[in-house]
Amino acid sequence: MDRIFDYKVHDTVIRLVCGDITRDHGVEAIVNAANTTLLGGGGVDGAIHRRAGPGLLQECRTLNGCPTGMAKITGAYSLPCRYVIHTPGPVWRGGGSGESGLLASCYRSCLDLARENGIRTVAFSSISTGAYGYPPDQASKVAVSTVAEYLGNYPGSFDLVMWVLYSDGILQIYRNTADSLI
Repeated sequence: MDRIFDYKVHDTVIRLVCGDITRDHGVEAIVNAANTTLLGGGGVDGAIHRRAGPGLLQECRTLNGCPTGMAKITGAYSLPCRYVIHTPGPVWRGGGSGESGLLASCYRSCLDLARENGIRTVAFSSISTGAYGYPPDQASKVAVSTVAEYLGNYPGSFDLVMWVLYSDGILQIYRNTADSLI
């Protein structure tokens, strides 16, 4: 059973849950913490590609990759949602190489694409905190503050923005951040 924590920013629910992002969370789109090729990889990226099936890789091949901090959208194929929004997060290099700005750009770019496509419910993973080494406590602050600011700038655009986090430890970090920022 997933542990769920809900917050409210304007008229949007922000939800934190520990679980598998490839499961059905009742959202229209999930965000893939992709690499710049968009052709699959390890961690969340690999899990999404495996669950979606070969159609996702075929569509991703037509997109010619994606720069760090930007986002592209595809169908979801065998995933229990309609869309996958792919965003390559920054590799952690100690914090002095613009990582926080690039990570914030990932979240804004994903929300822009969702809004442009009429998507009102979206689930994120913890972008860049796996193989890319971004410290989860710092990543959560960028993530939660960026999303909360975005929701303030575009009220009424989303019904639900959630993070599906891969461990109880990461969930607790995001919960602490949300408790202090929302």
